[in-house]
Amino acid sequence: MGRGERGDLSDAEWERLRPFLPVSNGRCGRWRDHRQVIDGILHRVRTGVHWRDLPQRFGPWKTVYERHRLWSADGTWERLLQQVQAAADAAGAIDWDIAVDSTIVRAHQHAAGARIDPPPALAGSKGDEAGTPGRNSVAESRRPAGGGGAGGEGLGRSRSGFTSKIHLSADGRCRPLSLIITPGQRADCTQFIAVLEKIRVPRLGLGRPRKKPDSIAADKGYSNGPCRQYLRRGIRHTIPEKADSQAARLRKGSRGGRPPGLDEERYKKRNTVERAINRLKNSRAVATRYDKRG
Repeated sequence: MGRGERGDLSDAEWERLRPFLPVSNGRCGRWRDHRQVIDGILHRVRTGVHWRDLPQRFGPWKTVYERHRLWSADGTWERLLQQVQAAADAAGAIDWDIAVDSTIVRAHQHAAGARIDPPPALAGSKGDEAGTPGRNSVAESRRPAGGGGAGGEGLGRSRSGFTSKIHLSADGRCRPLSLIITPGQRADCTQFIAVLEKIRVPRLGLGRPRKKPDSIAADKGYSNGPCRQYLRRGIRHTIPEKADSQAARLRKGSRGGRPPGLDEERYKKRNTVERAINRLKNSRAVATRYDKRG
């Protein structure tokens, strides 16, 4: 298979990933060429093409899809990201003045079919033949990654229709540090702490992974008590105060406390997370969700 096709891994990128990829244990057969499969996944994410319509140069489409599904469920993709982040941090290439935001992703009708497995007591009953129970449910599922059901797959109903929402943090160089996928109607502030807690950049040598940024910038959607209380543990932050919060504070007089500080110059740099979102959405399968699985 020739190298150098548009969107494929370069030799330098492949060498950075290769040491961290799973290897065969000799009992369950051999992995198909990891580089070929990853190039197929990148092609699909970039173009949004049907998995079944992947070009033949990437090998069997089902192998490519199953590798992507497996690595999404077992955390392989996250571990790869952390290893790349660790190397960048060791080289001083991560700007720890981060920003947090979210973006809505419209879900195509093809995304609306992930089944939720029925309880054992109901398995085999007539209700099990009803197609896709729970498809329109917006409740959160307790199932692990890869499980069925609309809520568990990050699908829900918002003003934009059938949607997912990506909550993410990005460093000062517009690169994602962490992200979480939820149903589209989920409020930004409810995922603020979860997104920050998911930041975990390992050290190449000894020492604990770095989790704490130097500073955080976010918009008014994150201006509430729980978010500000979490940041009071020693994280500098720039979050504008909502008009209703300001009015409530002023009504209380001296009991309302001091207004939160706002560094306007630092707040201007919040666009880094918006630019990171734009980069992600250059991939058509991110800008529009076609997959049933989260």
